[in-house]
Parts: sequence; structure tokens; C-alpha cells
Amino acid sequence: MALKPPTMFTQGAGFTFGGGAAGAGPPKIEHRIGIQAPVGVIWEILADIPGWESWNPLYPKAAGELHIGEALELTVAIPGEPHRRIEPVVFDWTPNDQIHWRLSLLGGLVQSVRYLELEVLGEANCIFSNGELFMGLLGPTVANSKRRAIRKGFTAMSEALAAKAEAAWRAGGGAPTSQA
Repeated sequence: MALKPPTMFTQGAGFTFGGGAAGAGPPKIEHRIGIQAPVGVIWEILADIPGWESWNPLYPKAAGELHIGEALELTVAIPGEPHRRIEPVVFDWTPNDQIHWRLSLLGGLVQSVRYLELEVLGEANCIFSNGELFMGLLGPTVANSKRRAIRKGFTAMSEALAAKAEAAWRAGGGAPTSQA
């Protein structure tokens, strides 16, 4: 039996560029951080989109509400890049758990799914996952070329959320104020 040469297009699978392995999935950029505060304290800060302006270095201007199909109005400040206004659409959210939105740029050539997720570890401990999946014809190219800058932005947002939530919890009498 003769081997067939690899094809660039298969029905149902679309185009394949860059020799990506089957099942590898879209490129992902993510930052995860532990936060020492109850999930409710963290969620209250995260779900208040207009309040992001007071603490979030990645989204210095933010408007909108968490409703399925709602377009948020965000200014994204990726380190080393000019600020850019985006209007992602919320497609999923669960209180005390997750916010997911979609963004399409350049006529759909770059598409992404952004996720902000909380994983409860204990009564006053959570992991915050802050990431994005890149799709579309040019999505992987954008992810690879801007990976470091995007990750720096995600890290800054995660660290700012952790600082704000931990300070809010301490101020409410929930955590010791001294560090060991």
C-alpha cells in the first residue's frame, strides 16, 4: 500500500498550517496564581467590570455587564503595545466560577476565547486562571509573536486581582494582617 502525501485540507478539519499535530488544540497563553481570599470576595471584584478601571492594569477602561451575548467595551493595555479598544462578547459565565468571552479581529482571521476562572481550594484559598485560546487563520501567528507581552499583561492582571482581593478580605477581618 502506497503512503499518501499529507494534505493541507481535509473536510471537517479545515486548513492545517505549520505542521501542527492532530489534536494539539489552539495555542493558549495563561497565567495562574493562588489567592488567599474566599471565592466570594474574589468574584465580587472580578464580576464588577466597570470597577476594573480602579485596579486592572490590563484593562484600564472597562464597561459592560455579565450577561450572555453582552458586548463588553474594554481598552486592552498589553505591555509594549499601543492601547486598543476591543468589544468582546460574553458567551458564558457562572458566579464564583468563570467568565468567558469571544473576540474576533481582522474579519475573523484572528479569533480568541478569553477565560477568567476560579478554582476553589479551600474556604479562603483559590487559584485564578487567566488565559486566552487563539484560533482563526492568523490566531496562532498572533499568539506566537506576542506571547511574552500578552503573558506579562495576564500576570499583571492576576497579581493586581490577588492584591485587591487579599487586601479586601483582610480589611473585612477575614485574614491575619501580619506576614510570617
